[in-house]
Amino acid sequence: MDTKDIIFELRTKNGMSQDELAEKIFVTRQAVSRWENGETIPNTEALKLLSKLFDVSINTLLGSPRQLICQCCGMPLDDSNTSRETDGRFNEEYCKWCYADGEYMYHNMDDLIEVCVQNMASEKFTSEQARAYMKDMLPKLDYWKRYKYLDGAERFEEFKQQLISEFNDLHIEGMPKVEKLNALVGGYINLEYTLPNGQIVKFLEDNATYLGNQLESEFGGERCFGIAANMDFLLVCTYEKDGANPELVLYKKR
Repeated sequence: MDTKDIIFELRTKNGMSQDELAEKIFVTRQAVSRWENGETIPNTEALKLLSKLFDVSINTLLGSPRQLICQCCGMPLDDSNTSRETDGRFNEEYCKWCYADGEYMYHNMDDLIEVCVQNMASEKFTSEQARAYMKDMLPKLDYWKRYKYLDGAERFEEFKQQLISEFNDLHIEGMPKVEKLNALVGGYINLEYTLPNGQIVKFLEDNATYLGNQLESEFGGERCFGIAANMDFLLVCTYEKDGANPELVLYKKR
């Protein structure tokens, strides 16, 4: 679909006249008309305003001329999984799991590879094949090429160490000392817990990224500990294989 058709479709879908759209993005009605007639395309500033107004990426507005992939993990990008800046603007370089809330979530390539392998492995694509593929592909992406120049890595590592200290300060019986936290996608660790009143609840968001880990219980047996955290809370639970029969141990606001 061409830019002229995309703008027309978005405008009419949102019930706007050309005059109303022009007023919202600070251009003339004639400019909007020329866009929709295919005579011109919006300049960079107008594209940014249209992107924010209609909640679509600039790449989408331009008819998706580029096949975007996350420059950290290699995932194909569309508007549903593209990352955003803290002000809501799309960041078309990364997926929302690798760059969240203005922070780069991965600072160790091996950590990212292990997360990706868990999601990629199947009967047709073994863990070994997935790991080999990621080890070959990741160094070619922009994030890892220029990683040492990116801001925030040192601050992010300090944040992880702070969370590790807070988990260890809980002194939960049977839970071993936390040594490491990995970036985890909410959808894969968002277990359902049954409260004493019978209500079933989830405490995480499927589309968010958290820092956490799985720890073997010092008591042995089949149950293990799962921990997860972000800027706002610490969560500790136990469960059996594949997250079966989860029990909430602690949910603590930070």
